[in-house]
Amino acid sequence: MADPKGFLKYRRNVAHYRPVEERVKDYREVEERLSEKERREQASRCMDCGVPFCHWACPLGNAMPEYNDKLFRGDWLGAWKILEDTGPFSEFTGRLCPALCEASCVLGSNDEPVTCRQNELAVVEYAYESGLVVPRPPQKRNNKKIAVVGSGPAGLSAAYHLNRAGFSVTVFEADHLVGGYLRYGIPFFKMEKKVIDRRLQIMEAEGIVFKTGTRIGNGRFAFGTAGAGTGIVEPQKLLAEFDAVLLAIGAREPRDLNVPGRELSGVYQALDYLSLQNRLLSGEKPDVPEISAKGKKVLVIGGGDTGSDCVGTAWRQGAAEVTQIEVMPRPPETRPPHQPWPLWAGLYKTTSSHEEGCNRLWAVNTKAFVPADGAHIRGALLCKVEWAAENGRPVMSEIPGSDFEIEADLAVLAMGFTHVVQDGLVDSLGLEKDERGNIKTDGHCRTSNRKVWAAGDSRSGASLIVRALADGRFAAAEIAAAVLP
Repeated sequence: MADPKGFLKYRRNVAHYRPVEERVKDYREVEERLSEKERREQASRCMDCGVPFCHWACPLGNAMPEYNDKLFRGDWLGAWKILEDTGPFSEFTGRLCPALCEASCVLGSNDEPVTCRQNELAVVEYAYESGLVVPRPPQKRNNKKIAVVGSGPAGLSAAYHLNRAGFSVTVFEADHLVGGYLRYGIPFFKMEKKVIDRRLQIMEAEGIVFKTGTRIGNGRFAFGTAGAGTGIVEPQKLLAEFDAVLLAIGAREPRDLNVPGRELSGVYQALDYLSLQNRLLSGEKPDVPEISAKGKKVLVIGGGDTGSDCVGTAWRQGAAEVTQIEVMPRPPETRPPHQPWPLWAGLYKTTSSHEEGCNRLWAVNTKAFVPADGAHIRGALLCKVEWAAENGRPVMSEIPGSDFEIEADLAVLAMGFTHVVQDGLVDSLGLEKDERGNIKTDGHCRTSNRKVWAAGDSRSGASLIVRALADGRFAAAEIAAAVLP
């Protein structure tokens, strides 16, 4: 194990963010890095528990005690090898994972948990900088071809593992560049896109074929310019040419707000807003007008991470003021009784974007958007709400006389997603849907079409990137077991 008394010697020390006055002027990543000495000290805080709940909590099953021990001892190569066994995309999870492992850290039951996420990121970045991450194509191919539709985290993970198993893998992406939500949903200031490109070069050198601008079926896309100007391949052609087809198309049907004034200009879905900014930064030339917050009062509706990403983007565009509202009550700052350790707890969180400035309002509902001139918004009519439990479920009610207006030139809906986009590919294949509207699968990721599998958000609903990566790995194993004789 690492230093048996490390957790007594050293306090939790997280890598902080770049100064606000500096970072809001650019789109570079905001998180800084600790020195090697400080990082090894943080790894020494891992106690190598008899029951590593961190390993249990991680969807990928990362071996935190083992790689923290190697890191503490300065064995960066050994730490990276342990990480790669379970999480070959640590450059993504090390930046973007909410760290379920840390919420379940035994040390965290009565102290501050180990900095597992930042330790993981330090290890994988060392591996890249030292030339350890190199192409390793399979020594033998099995003459089986797999089509992966969608190049988000689930699709990339499945393609990686199928390729390692000897399959010939082709990834089809409707958009201009590979990456899906990683590319177009995550702002640059959380993960610069050169991180994706670096990984793609490795995967291509290992034999994976990526076909961008290629849409399977002729259906509607959920946001932005996704699929604009793409070539179309009929789903039946894919079924005829490949031994199996995996759908990793996400859950991109956005939750909308059906209130008066929704049709006014100046009201956008969050991923329309975020993806457009990412396209511009990537040098693309979108076929839709720019959405800019410059000089505007911005209202972000939705209190989650996507809403936070909209806040940070608005400041970088030059917003005059940003307000974020959430219909649910303000989360607690300490664990509530119904979410004891080692469970994940929904606690109050302040992100880097919130630190940059944001008026945050809780238990507030949107009743209408108010027009300025009949075409564009000038604000929103809001009200305060309260919540009560009825039959074990939370029920919202409006507080009488609590209406108030807020000025806004730009409103962004960041309220999550309902299910997979059904029209087009899903419906053309005649796939069964579950009660939530996602692709229905059996216990092996297989759909009602026996030649089609599904992975990630398309079958589970919108979730975490780390879960999508894990589900892509699981689907790859299930496809391999079914397709190989």
